Parts: sequence; structure tokens; C-alpha cells
Amino acid sequence: MKKSILAITCLLFFVKLNAQDTVEITPNANDSRVITTGMPFVLIAPDARGAAMGDMGVATSVDANSQQWNPSKYAFSTDKQGFSLNYTPYLSKLVNDIAISYVSYYNRLNERSAVSASLKYFSYGEIEFVQDESSTPLIQKPNEFALDVAYSLKLSEQFAMSVAMRFLNSDLKLDGFDPDAKAASTFGVDISGYYQSEEEAYNSYNGRTRLGFAIQNIGPKFKYSEGGAENFQPTTLRLGGGFDFILDDYNTIAVTGEVTKLLVPTPPIYGDKTVFTDVNEDGVFNEEDGDFQTTEQVEASETNVIIDGKDPDVSFISGMFQSFGDAPGGFSEELKEFTYAIGAEYRYQDSFAFRTGYFNESDEKGARKFFALGAGFKFSAVTVDLSYLFSASKVQSPLENTLRFSLAFNLGPDTYTEY
Repeated sequence: MKKSILAITCLLFFVKLNAQDTVEITPNANDSRVITTGMPFVLIAPDARGAAMGDMGVATSVDANSQQWNPSKYAFSTDKQGFSLNYTPYLSKLVNDIAISYVSYYNRLNERSAVSASLKYFSYGEIEFVQDESSTPLIQKPNEFALDVAYSLKLSEQFAMSVAMRFLNSDLKLDGFDPDAKAASTFGVDISGYYQSEEEAYNSYNGRTRLGFAIQNIGPKFKYSEGGAENFQPTTLRLGGGFDFILDDYNTIAVTGEVTKLLVPTPPIYGDKTVFTDVNEDGVFNEEDGDFQTTEQVEASETNVIIDGKDPDVSFISGMFQSFGDAPGGFSEELKEFTYAIGAEYRYQDSFAFRTGYFNESDEKGARKFFALGAGFKFSAVTVDLSYLFSASKVQSPLENTLRFSLAFNLGPDTYTEY
């Protein structure tokens, strides 16, 4: 009987256990439903092409910046090798020295395999601490970076997989606030796959199907200080698919969709739990008959206990599996933890491209919503890409009205056929 009543307690927050006592559970008012992780900068799209299509890239066609989204695509590159330079201003409306820089390199070793590497650097600019007018200012330059390498291998003519190793470092310590703080570092692994069908003939056009997946940032938790809390990496699942409408030898329209989910535990609902005694033993709990008047009536009390959801204090592996079924709101809330993006790209003779995209996230899970536009131009061995973001949410995006730049260079004269 008590087990049944306790189950009802979790749903109603206040029930009677028997004629002598009752449990009152009060949920905390400021519980956040947004999933947070350490080092979220690794999730920001650093390249203009991916940003212009709604922050996607797991199933788009191969380019020099595929390392960020899905290195498996390098195994389908028609170019022998190349590298890219990318720059994204951050909070450009407020400051001019916060930005994300990204460099990538790839080399297709042979018909079946490729190697690649990249460096993403997030500079938070200069922060100046001044004690008084006569003291010398203390200048701090917090930053974060991720360095990774990957190997891609074709398992068949149409399908490739890759494994990437990543080192992450977050140096956000500010000596002016906490002299004991230190830089946090950890490592992660990515596993990804990419499928690209052969070109098939339809009534008035040819077509090609693209599919991709990636599980990124699989790795241990980390701390920013010796006695601080452990932080999850932003382990992310990406699933995407697209189709190329090859209209003729000059014109191609590519349409792509992508969904993502953080494989990190959902924050549970916390609250305070108090067991009261019915001093009159009349089975009625109210202030009129003298109940709930003195502290002697409190039989037991606990604060900040989990009243709905699951304990997030688990290992990163357990957290990945737990993330699919731990939302206090059940299946409907789990669905809200998926973001989606849709994008389209028009290419003319591989010398010009126009792109657009839309990204959506639930209002309860971050409320990121934006449209994006972009263009690309190819001059011989150099490709220039630009993108611009328009926020569609009530929550202002730090990248709103931001122009991103990408340069890609084809280094080798050798080229490969698609199959």
C-alpha cells in the first residue's frame, strides 16, 4: 500500500501516507530544463558553408571542412588534398575581439582511405582587472581549443566510416577571481559514417542520395577545479540525409536535412521533502486543528532531492544511454531534445553556389531558431564561402547578424573519380 501511495506522491507532490504522518514535496521553482555541458564551443559551426545551411554537415557533399561534421566524406573527395581557413566573429554586436578560428587539412591517401586533421580555437578576447587607479592592470586572455586527427576508410564503393581522436582544452581561469582555478582538458572520440549512392537517371534529371551519421565527443568528464563539479563533454548524435537533383552538366540543387541530440543526461526536477506528524492523530492535516505549527511535528526533512527524473551523476558511457529515457516529461520531452535543420544548395558548374537553411530548437531546451543565407565562389584552386545568420527566436543569438568567412585551397594536381 505504501509503495502505491509513494508512486502517487511523485505525481501529486503532496499525499497522505497514513493517519499519523504525511509527506510534503515541494519542487524547486528555478529548475532548468536546458541540458548544459562543458566546452560547448565544439558544437558551433566554424565554416560558412555549414552555417549557411542551418548548422549542418553530416550528410552534405564533401568539402574541405568535413572534419567538423563527418570525416568519412573525405574518402569520396575528388581532390587529392586541401586545407581550409575559417573565421567566425562572436558577439560582434558587443565586442570585436571574441571569435572562433578553424583550420583543417585532409589528404586522400588512395582510392579507399584518407587522413585529416583540424584545429578549432575560441578566443574570448582580453579581460582587464584593475584594483585601483594606481595599480597595473592584470590582463587575462581566456581561450578554448580542440585539436583532432581522423582516419577515413571506404568499406564499399558507396559507404565509408571514420574514427577521429580529439584533445580538448578549456583555459577559462581568471586569476582576478579565483587564483586556484586551472585549465581543464580531456580527450574525445568521434565515430562517423557516410553513404553516397551512384548517380541515377530519372525522367528529367539525374540524382544521387546522401546519408550520414556521427557520434561526436565521446569521452570522460572533466573538472575546472580540484574540488569542482564534473562536466560532461557535449557528446552529440547527428543523423542526416539528402538528395542531389543533377539537372544537367551545369546545374545541381542539393537538399539536405539533419537532426541532432545531445547524449547527455537531462537535468532532473529537484525539490524539498518533509515528513510531518499528525499530532492530533485525527488523520486530518491542516492548521485549524493544530497541525504544521511547530518544528517538533517535522519527523524528517531532506532538501534538494530528486523528485522526478534520473540522477545525472553517472559515467559518460551510462549518460549516453540514459539520455534517451531520463527526461522528467517522458517521451514528449525527449522529442524536444532533438534539434533539426533543413538546407538547400544550388551549384552552377562547381564555380558558384547559393545556400539557405533553417535551424530549430525547442523553446524549453534553448530556443535557438534561425535562418541563414550564404554563397560560395570557386577560382581555380581557391574557394571562398560566406554566410549570414538571421535569428528567428525571442532569445537573441550571439551569432545574429554575423558574417562568417571560409577559404579552401586545393593543394594537389591529382584527382580521383567518384567511383
